[in-house]
Amino acid sequence: MHLDSLIGARLAVGLPGTEATDDVIEALRQTHAQSLVIFSRNFASVEQFTILLRHLEESLGRRLLVFVDHEGGRIIRFTEGVTLFPSALMVGQTQDPAFVERQGIVEAEELKRLGVHGNLAPCVDVVVEGSDPIIGDRSYGSDPGLVATLAVARIRGLQAHGVAACAKHFPGLGAVPRDPHKTLPTISLTWEAMEQGHLPPFRAVINAGVAMIMSSHVCYPSLGDPQGLPATFSPRLIRDLLRSRLQFSGLILTDDLEIGALRPCGSLGEAAVRATDAGHDLLLICSDLIAAKEALSALRTAYQCGRLDRGELEASIARLSRLRKNFLP
Repeated sequence: MHLDSLIGARLAVGLPGTEATDDVIEALRQTHAQSLVIFSRNFASVEQFTILLRHLEESLGRRLLVFVDHEGGRIIRFTEGVTLFPSALMVGQTQDPAFVERQGIVEAEELKRLGVHGNLAPCVDVVVEGSDPIIGDRSYGSDPGLVATLAVARIRGLQAHGVAACAKHFPGLGAVPRDPHKTLPTISLTWEAMEQGHLPPFRAVINAGVAMIMSSHVCYPSLGDPQGLPATFSPRLIRDLLRSRLQFSGLILTDDLEIGALRPCGSLGEAAVRATDAGHDLLLICSDLIAAKEALSALRTAYQCGRLDRGELEASIARLSRLRKNFLP
């Protein structure tokens, strides 16, 4: 496979609207992107959305992996064709694991009918009192054991019925003091606090076979990284902790590389290279298809000059191929 095609397999991009215009199709051809991240701006009706996906795949001549943030509560991208479940926090306060597993089953069946292969949920962040509300009711609560139990039940329901689940935001966003969509925040918790309060749900979902884990755009200097280095760019947290120590063999995703937290860290192309070097398999670029082209160009140069390892590229492609085989009918 050509280098650009291999790189494109690692890009998950967002679209500007509800139609597969010539410009959109040409941009997807140029980036070789093989995955989409869907937002409310892409959905007007079930019929329109079905036509959009079919037109894109027919025009490109390839199947696309389709992902969506379908958390429940305030994070829902579809306005019809899905059951509206309450927020994770409300579920955590009122329901048991059997309900949450049934929720996952219902979500899987409905998302599959819409042409979606991966749910970028659940949040397994453990909320800390006084943290920014960006997570808030997206979490099952402040008890690591409860978060782990309900997350595992949701993942089991989703994946047993054909939709890949994604636990987020590694290594834990529940104590974040500021919204990373706007600025680069720092969590100053020690290793002991992270091990006791925030990593247990990730250990649980890994043991349960979760298909994907998404990292956070947050700095954790007390875990050994330099001040100002987000987990997105941290080989210590992504490659060493998540991949090696926690033995996660599935797909590691970035959060959206375009959001405000990373803007002080350099260009989008440089962010794509650094996130890849840290150990991510799939790079999310959720708004700007021109930015996706920039990422492709920067990654191509990094592989050609030896800054990035071709062996790691092949390993990522193998993990992506395994996910496609399991969840793309």
